[in-house]
Amino acid sequence: MQLGRDFLRALNQITRERGLSTELIASSLEAALISAYKKYQGGNQEVEVHIDFESGNVSVSELRNVVKKVESEDTEITVAGAKKLGYKGLAVGDVLRIEKNPEDFGRIAAQTARQVIIQRLKDAERQVIYDEFAGRVGEMMTGVVFKSENNQVLIRLNERTEGILPREERITGEKYNPGDRMKFFVLDVRQTTRGPRIVVSRTHPGLLRKLLELEVPEIADGVIEVKNIVREGGARAKVALMTLDSNVDPVGACVGNGGVRIKSVSRELAGEKVDVVIWNGDPLLYIRNSLSPARVAKVEPVLDQERSVQVYVYPDQLSLAIGKAGQNVRLSARLTGWKIDINALEVERMPTLSDIFHDFVEEKAE
Repeated sequence: MQLGRDFLRALNQITRERGLSTELIASSLEAALISAYKKYQGGNQEVEVHIDFESGNVSVSELRNVVKKVESEDTEITVAGAKKLGYKGLAVGDVLRIEKNPEDFGRIAAQTARQVIIQRLKDAERQVIYDEFAGRVGEMMTGVVFKSENNQVLIRLNERTEGILPREERITGEKYNPGDRMKFFVLDVRQTTRGPRIVVSRTHPGLLRKLLELEVPEIADGVIEVKNIVREGGARAKVALMTLDSNVDPVGACVGNGGVRIKSVSRELAGEKVDVVIWNGDPLLYIRNSLSPARVAKVEPVLDQERSVQVYVYPDQLSLAIGKAGQNVRLSARLTGWKIDINALEVERMPTLSDIFHDFVEEKAE
């Protein structure tokens, strides 16, 4: 039986181009041809297939165990039965290989081989994609939106790879129009029966970290360390920084001249406001810094509650400390890992001239 030399030449070319091993193709083809032969014959035979990739010859053999008494005609034969078929010198316990070349099976074999090759190519491409992206989890990539309909947003990451942007990983209110180029965080890569499933994010703190590394050389070089990041995607974020270099101002370096660096990051995140604060090993100082841009009067730990503080601000700073819908204090609590309760500090008012005059009049009246 022949697969055909043209088919084999094409097969060898494909395996070279796609990096598939001949052994992998051979084992896959042989397994597929065994299955096809069994269906063709309609029995439960033990079958052996061998493919010669030089000549294109395919040999199919049915295996029979030589026994005293046959219980399964598909898999067993007696010594006498083997002699009738022309096989001599066999004994009980031997294995007889009967070469088969049924009519029309050559066509079936060729069709099966083509199907196996197509499937193996798909599997190989999927594995290549998986291997490439599995190592890129946690990285930032530029992608192009190519489908945004029926609540499904798909991102073209390269010529042959698509990523999924789930609803929970999208910035609220951000538009994803086909053709839009933007940056994404590779969140997860999983192998599925339909190929690799690559999930990307626009709201993950890792995306903000990568953008800062891109815009701020001091962060990329390790002079400034990003200790923590919390985000409410598209609305507001807080970044805690530290440095061991006394000559470097972490906040100033991150913001840039005229705010150019932080504005560039903000534009990439749909205008998300980014607060940059100084990390401190003293939790009370860290909490004070985290509530920026509000100015804090004092921070007191709540002694009977673990990781809980009372923060006092002057009345004119109260709304700023709390933030719109509690956003500032909420992000500060997430950034520091402490429960924060904001209170207005009552200011002891100094007496005015009016007060002094009023007291003087009352004294005279007495």
